[in-house]
Amino acid sequence: MSAMIKSLLVLICSTVTVHLTYMLYIRPQADLVLQSAKKLGQSAPRDLFVIVKDYEQELCIILMLWAGFLIISRCLEILKNRYLFTVDLLEDGSDSKTDLKTVLTKLEALPDETNQTPLLVALMASLRRYLITHDVQNTSDAVESSIDALAIRQEASNSMIRYLIWAIPSIGFIGTVRGIGGALAQADQALAGNIAGMTSSLGLAFNSTLVALIISIILMFFLHQLLRLQDGLVVDTQSYCEKFLLKRISEQ
Repeated sequence: MSAMIKSLLVLICSTVTVHLTYMLYIRPQADLVLQSAKKLGQSAPRDLFVIVKDYEQELCIILMLWAGFLIISRCLEILKNRYLFTVDLLEDGSDSKTDLKTVLTKLEALPDETNQTPLLVALMASLRRYLITHDVQNTSDAVESSIDALAIRQEASNSMIRYLIWAIPSIGFIGTVRGIGGALAQADQALAGNIAGMTSSLGLAFNSTLVALIISIILMFFLHQLLRLQDGLVVDTQSYCEKFLLKRISEQ
């Protein structure tokens, strides 16, 4: 299953699950809390169900789950292949160029899940350059090019995550605008002494922003953990190629 299809399935599942939770539990509980407060003549309490009950908060939570899946899946993918850095994949090519050609053939024969990892991609590209040119400097340039391409791919793969982290506060601000607009529309009722409608609309305005900003802060923390892992992957890939490939071919 491709990563895009898996991502879309997670988005659909998150949407259905969160929406059903809102319909069956969160909004009924919020209505009970608001009705109880109204009977007691109190304003809407700062209850969790009341804070998250509106559509903007629901959408923010759906996007949070989707972004969380994208971040966690990328982190797990990096961690899953960390063992490759502890293995000398060129151990059969320590004696001659012919052996290096044999090693390249063996690496290309590995399952796609393995030979499409960043380390194997950089290593095989550098090996091909060396077997063609037999020049250490050209091989070093190939390593640098592979590392630069890896960094660009890592940055591009985070574009959707960055968009979601930007979109969530924007959705919160939409709720703010909607709430303030609703409050202004009920200004006449407030002047007449009935402020219930205005306070409800203002509650929507502030609650949507509050939830969106909290979610954004949480996601930014996890995004920075992903960026730390990706930076480490780039550095470790370069170090591996220098230690196991460039050092070996320079000694031949």
